[in-house]
Amino acid sequence: MKPQGAILGISLLLLTVLVLVVPACTTKSTGPSLVERGKYLVMAGGCNDCHSPKIFTPADPIPDTTRLLSGYPANSQLPAIPKGVLGPTQWGAITTNDLTAWAGPWGVSFAYNLTPDMKTGIGGWPEEMFIKTLRSGKFMSMSRDILPPMPWQSIGQMTDDDLKAIFAYLKSLPPIENPIPAPLPPPGK
Repeated sequence: MKPQGAILGISLLLLTVLVLVVPACTTKSTGPSLVERGKYLVMAGGCNDCHSPKIFTPADPIPDTTRLLSGYPANSQLPAIPKGVLGPTQWGAITTNDLTAWAGPWGVSFAYNLTPDMKTGIGGWPEEMFIKTLRSGKFMSMSRDILPPMPWQSIGQMTDDDLKAIFAYLKSLPPIENPIPAPLPPPGK
């Protein structure tokens, strides 16, 4: 091959690399959407464990996909807490079978409705209130304490972007009207 032919061949090869490879390397990947990222974080964080009513199967309870993240079922009858079960030398907490209500030294807490229902869920919450709630441990970022077993201390350490993604996913769910009872104080208080 003559030197000019070799230079032309190398030049064409370099041009091909520039045209095909360089744009592929510099094209920014879009990645998952905000809602997809939020869904991933909600699933990985186990939010359905407490905030979704369950269906009982022969193998185990599974989240009821028709009521995902709608909290303690309003039509449920809270079972009596057996006497002598909770205490410093007893159990620290007990829960209903579907894990949507918990009893402990704090009293009884009910998993909140995280769907965007305007009356009974987070439908009227702005994003800032949601983030502040999870950072402060105060319901609606200003009122009562968020009670166990809600791990707001850990969730509150997430980045703003992650909390915004979770909020976007929750807002994308179908709203489910499901009023949650107020927490119950410990016996004798």
